[in-house]
Amino acid sequence: MQDKHMLMIPGPTPVPESVLLAMAKHPIGHRSGDFSQIIGEITENLKWLHQTQNDVLMLTASGTGAMEAGIINFLSAGDRVLVGNNGKFGERWGKISRAFGLEVEEITAEWGKPLDPEAFKTKLEADTDKSIKAVIITHSETSTGVLNDLQTINSYVKAHGEALIMVDAVTSLGAVNVPMDEWGLDMVASGSQKGYMIPPGLGFVAVGSKAWKAYETATLPKFYLDLGAYKKATDKSSSPFTPPVNLMYGLQVALEMMKAEGLEAMFTRHQRLTQATRAAVKGLGLSPFAADEVASYAVTAVMPSTVEAEAIRSTMKKEFDIALAGGQDHLKGKIFRIGHLGFVSERDVLTAIAALEATLQKLGHQGATSGAGIAAASQVFKS
Repeated sequence: MQDKHMLMIPGPTPVPESVLLAMAKHPIGHRSGDFSQIIGEITENLKWLHQTQNDVLMLTASGTGAMEAGIINFLSAGDRVLVGNNGKFGERWGKISRAFGLEVEEITAEWGKPLDPEAFKTKLEADTDKSIKAVIITHSETSTGVLNDLQTINSYVKAHGEALIMVDAVTSLGAVNVPMDEWGLDMVASGSQKGYMIPPGLGFVAVGSKAWKAYETATLPKFYLDLGAYKKATDKSSSPFTPPVNLMYGLQVALEMMKAEGLEAMFTRHQRLTQATRAAVKGLGLSPFAADEVASYAVTAVMPSTVEAEAIRSTMKKEFDIALAGGQDHLKGKIFRIGHLGFVSERDVLTAIAALEATLQKLGHQGATSGAGIAAASQVFKS
């Protein structure tokens, strides 16, 4: 049926109707007083979302662009950095860092496993000459459904005293607590198509005072992604270059919705969706790829053993018009991923689980009692 497509992937995520309607308005001049008021309101609400009094800057870019902006604004060629790599996106930050001539040391974990905070502690404590300039962490590793222990790793960075903590919060911001000021995070990058509940196209970089001090001596070339220019403009409720006006209409409404729900309620909702999804997956005789105690609140990865992951995805799309995400790199064809991030409700999870059960039955899966997935999810939701 036309127009019944349902996104259950970790991005892009579903967009509320009120946000879509806001984006359908005629654009106005991005140098006008009216648009300046919109920028000012958005900026204040972004600070609320990041739990910070520091700068939160908007870029016309993806989350990857936001992270690259963080690297080139606060570091110089030859700088030594520690990069956590336990999935596709941790791996990507290593590649970006090398592309700009940084001296990269990776702390790795098997895909599906969390980074070991003690490995960071060991490296940082051994750095007596303070040559490590930054520690770069993917908080929620979207490729595997793992939530890394940012708080503990950050405590070791703070004990080091010199290194910046640079965080990819692309699929954690808005889903799990990331209190920038309380934890003293120096740079937090995110993207619009995740917890923000709007389409792709905007990247966000939150910058603390320690990072701004590093900006003063950073020598990597930059122009369009020069965050100093964005700060100067944002302080005047403006932008250094032409912004995506209609996306920002949508962002204005989405942030209002998030404030109305409240931070704690958002975090609790994502936690319940995660718990219900994982319980349902187990009820259907499948196994989540990551352990419960390190589960991402954005996405649940599943490695089926009795049917092919891609057969599940294609059948879900063909029969129910529900999109699930696949595996990446060596996990391609081995796992599928269920997104439950942003504008996702209990009804959405129940719908997806019911369709998943029908799909498994159609493909000959014999590992579950009929209705077990819905029963397991409902048990979580009624508590």
